[in-house]
Amino acid sequence: MNPGTRRAVVAGIGSYVPDKVLTNQDLERVVDTSEEWIVTRTGIHERHILEDHLTTSDMAVEAASRALRHAGCPASEVDLVLLATVTGDYVFPSTACVVQEKLGLTNAGAFDIGSSCSGFIAALSTGSAFVQSGTFKNVLVIGADAISRLVDWKDRNTCVIFGDGAAAVLLRPGFGDRGILSCYLKSDGAGCRYLYQPAGGAKMPPSLDSITNRLHYIRMDGRETFKQAARSMTQAAFEALKMAGLETTDVDLMVPHQANIRIIQAAVQRMGLPMDQVAVNIDRYGNTVAASIGLALDEAQQNGRVTAGDNILMVGFGAGLTWGGIVLRWGV
Repeated sequence: MNPGTRRAVVAGIGSYVPDKVLTNQDLERVVDTSEEWIVTRTGIHERHILEDHLTTSDMAVEAASRALRHAGCPASEVDLVLLATVTGDYVFPSTACVVQEKLGLTNAGAFDIGSSCSGFIAALSTGSAFVQSGTFKNVLVIGADAISRLVDWKDRNTCVIFGDGAAAVLLRPGFGDRGILSCYLKSDGAGCRYLYQPAGGAKMPPSLDSITNRLHYIRMDGRETFKQAARSMTQAAFEALKMAGLETTDVDLMVPHQANIRIIQAAVQRMGLPMDQVAVNIDRYGNTVAASIGLALDEAQQNGRVTAGDNILMVGFGAGLTWGGIVLRWGV
């Protein structure tokens, strides 16, 4: 590895979850489910739900502010904002523009990336390319979703899974052996209806019929999603490692998308990694969609689980279908 290679390093990181906590016991009172049923199938005990008066951009701003403080980067020096989300404040414009204004990033461009649960991987890959090419210096990458706004609280197969949150990192150039070593992205549109929101787009605009039939909520084929997720996350992991010139034994910490504990365990088992080398927080946050990976990474660094020089493998899978992996060597 050429030590003079320009690559994107993580100079700062931050995350945010709403104060409101929804436990499995709370869900028992609104839908036909139980603590045992939820934990056995998902590994989730509780999740955080965004308060009604707040939006995705509010969470994104809080996480981004923490990342900028961690990096010691003033607002005026941010060149670009990339926001991964499927629950923007509006259909248009990009919620990244709302975040840019709220943070006072007067010199920054901004746009959204809509890759669902793999959105953080897609946004990091995009930001890394901009930094590595020299196009931009300081790129703020955010993953944020208020997915509870799209949850059908009468559907026990989906309402128990999701939670709200946000995470952000600031990327800037580095020239040593640290930073993003590889990015791998893949998609398969044939599976677009395994996990999707049927109404609200140009294909099915809002109407009395779409609202009456609850078509603005998440629909998921759980069995097919599980099968595809475990296989795709494993593929992404091996491909990202291969591109970085590393082996599974070189991984110090794996940070997977927090979709479901059984999906995580299946992917980790296929890779031959021990679970104590995997960042898991789905029990406390549920599936926070685009925030998931960044939230787990921030928590890991706060708890001292990552140190300078560690090889971190991040993998994600989401609607689309989309999946991907990134190898990051921690430190600046």
